[in-house]
Amino acid sequence: MTHLPYIVAAYGLTLGVAAILSVNATLRLRQARRRLAAIEQPRTRQPS
Repeated sequence: MTHLPYIVAAYGLTLGVAAILSVNATLRLRQARRRLAAIEQPRTRQPS
């Protein structure tokens, strides 16, 4: 009896979850940077 299918499935699942978490973190970081840039933009004041 070989354990190869179990080992391959475990590694595949681990790599798949790691890839999903990495993509999610990258997308959230991009969104946060865009939101921060929008907040930090200097606003022009209306002359009074």
